[in-house]
Amino acid sequence: MARRTRTRGANVILERHSRLSSNEIKTRLKSIDLGDGRFPTEQIGEFIDLMQVYEGAMYEISTKLEILDDEFQVRFSHDPIHHMERRLKSVNSILGKLERKGLPLTIASIRDNLFDVAGIRVICNYRDDVYAVSNYLSAQSDIQVLRVKDYIKNPKQNGYRSLHVIYAVPVFLSSGAHHTPVEVQFRTIAMDYWASLEHALRYKTDLPDTRLAEHSQTLLDCARSLQNIEVQMQNIHRDINGAPRAEETPKAG
Repeated sequence: MARRTRTRGANVILERHSRLSSNEIKTRLKSIDLGDGRFPTEQIGEFIDLMQVYEGAMYEISTKLEILDDEFQVRFSHDPIHHMERRLKSVNSILGKLERKGLPLTIASIRDNLFDVAGIRVICNYRDDVYAVSNYLSAQSDIQVLRVKDYIKNPKQNGYRSLHVIYAVPVFLSSGAHHTPVEVQFRTIAMDYWASLEHALRYKTDLPDTRLAEHSQTLLDCARSLQNIEVQMQNIHRDINGAPRAEETPKAG
């Protein structure tokens, strides 16, 4: 369940996880059996420390996004961000992904190979907002853009559209600065509710194959229709609002 944490006018931040619990993580790590191996017991403390850093990075990025949204409201009387969702991968998801990739179950393996442990989904009102917010965030001097995948300009074959950017942001602890990746997915409201329905269909395993294929084709048609509708509504928005117009995809540094 999502947990509402902060309301700002029409905007809200949703948590997809509870705050870190050291005891819960220890219990899970000791109980998980991934077949060929378990997570090294001597690295459990280091795992908890790493998750704290990922959580800090996630909050650093979301705070920057909140500030950008507030600035847009002051300058343009427009909130580009409708809402945000934050989540940390679960212990099972992290170790399961390492196993699927054939990687060692170690702290170094997580740090070197997984870039989506911390994630934020930013739901914007218009496509202009997606590119404006992502570019303003990318231009901040303490942030590095590691990777960009623009599925808005280049949708997936199933119709999925979203802008995925992996940022590295410094998290300052007593041990110094830890530059940590956070995956941010930018999408419009229409893109988000389409993606939610497509995700539900993908994991609806009790439907016959013919019905799944039929619904998949319908969703693809809907994606195209929604794209056309979004363009029309954005054009109206541009005429009545002075917010920045943006089409440029952020560049990886």
